[in-house]
Amino acid sequence: MKFIVSIIGALALLSASQVEAGVVKRASPHTITVINNCKFTVWPGLFTSAGGSPSPSTTGWQQASGSSYTLTVPAHWNGRIWGRTNCNFGNTALANCDTGYCIGGQKCTQPGVPPVTLAEFNMDQPTDWYDVSNVDGFNLPLSIIPSVSSCKAPSCATNINTICPSALQTKNAAGAVVGCKSACLAFGTPQYCCTGDHSTPQTCPPTDYSKIFKQACPTAYSYAYDDSSSLFTCSNSNYKITFCPSG
Repeated sequence: MKFIVSIIGALALLSASQVEAGVVKRASPHTITVINNCKFTVWPGLFTSAGGSPSPSTTGWQQASGSSYTLTVPAHWNGRIWGRTNCNFGNTALANCDTGYCIGGQKCTQPGVPPVTLAEFNMDQPTDWYDVSNVDGFNLPLSIIPSVSSCKAPSCATNINTICPSALQTKNAAGAVVGCKSACLAFGTPQYCCTGDHSTPQTCPPTDYSKIFKQACPTAYSYAYDDSSSLFTCSNSNYKITFCPSG
């Protein structure tokens, strides 16, 4: 997700209600409610981006099927939340989950290792920017629903693991497909990673692989330059993240 907003563009987003006597109102913390609608336990992870506001009080927790967990993130928070699967934190190796594992054990100190579906936020810039991202791949269906009903609710409700091409598959020890890599993660070439000679939207169009992700989840990021249909804004909102929104 690319948050490149010019000072002029950012100021243009300020509404009259946000500016009084030339002073921008102080942003408030946001509430994020995480719901596990999967039929199995999920271990959500949270990571605050470098240079962002302080991290919330927890960076990882265990969440049983059917349960919800509410946390507060500070104003101007910039970070990501994702789900980890089949974790065993008694295993001291880094790969202590089938997908999404991170340095730090249950409480993450680094981002989750892809492939992993992300809920990304950049709060109060001055509006909130948010998205569901499969840029680095997919592991769990996920949706974001703002509390402001007029704001868009991006989602990746399809289980892409069931349609993942063999070249992109991540399997667990039992041989089951538990994640679907992006083509960039799988092959690492400029064509798929939008780097080098392919570092602009014009030179890095969608590929046959990214189109699989996009067709399955039209409102989620499928590759780096998928902003027009995958990046959303909202103001004065709280958010609900649901794993396995379709059950």
